[in-house]
Amino acid sequence: MNALLCCLGLSKRLIRWGAGAAAGMVISVSAQAQFQEIIPDQAILQDVLQRHLHLDIRFTHPMDMGPVLPMDYPEEVGVIANGRRTILTDKLQTNTEDGAQTFSLDYEVKAPGDHIFYIVPTPYWDSSEQKMISQYAKVIVDAYGAGNGWDVLVGMPMEIQPLSRPYALWAGNVFQGVVLRHGEPVPYAELSVAYHNDGSVIPPADSYSEQIIRADINGTFTYGIPKAGWWGFAAAAMANDPLKNPEGEAVNHEETGVIWVHALDIHKAH
Repeated sequence: MNALLCCLGLSKRLIRWGAGAAAGMVISVSAQAQFQEIIPDQAILQDVLQRHLHLDIRFTHPMDMGPVLPMDYPEEVGVIANGRRTILTDKLQTNTEDGAQTFSLDYEVKAPGDHIFYIVPTPYWDSSEQKMISQYAKVIVDAYGAGNGWDVLVGMPMEIQPLSRPYALWAGNVFQGVVLRHGEPVPYAELSVAYHNDGSVIPPADSYSEQIIRADINGTFTYGIPKAGWWGFAAAAMANDPLKNPEGEAVNHEETGVIWVHALDIHKAH
């Protein structure tokens, strides 16, 4: 498993997290269906003349299309491609949605290969749950069909490693992944699954805002994707060490690994 870690150019932040297993730990998700989004305008670049990607970065409730929650400037945003990590934090543009700060990123693809975009956010204070929250999110873009790195790990403390290729999925396919904590599988991890709603779905009840599934003893989960679009998968655990809230009090720190995957409707493909 560790052999799949991308070892080049690790930031000091990621190195400090270190390693350690969470054997036997049952991990659960927040009941509020908050997701860190990092969503590109294209999941696949097919034509070599297509080089530009635009990514929107927001903290929100995807199925309910809001509200958008305020974000501080991220600690790190980057991309891993062809074994190389590039830090893009200083390339972010600041935006406002629903009165909350969000971010976006424009990126020029320079070579074929799977591009793993990720965000290490500044921890967010959730006053209702009295804890700090960090959602480490990633998304994989296929550049020109190379298919050479979609399962490489970023090295975040909570991370989902895809077992299914996370792009070029059809609606109706299943998506599989492994929940990892410091690089080790988490038995029976609980995950929240949410659809990035484009306005085409009206949940009939609050429970439909997220799907709840559980991994098996090996940390592996399976989910059947019912609709075309972007789907987010999230698994959370409390960090070993507390963080200070805005008042300077030591509180629990919830860390979440998020991955976004994309599916198309086979009946509308052309």
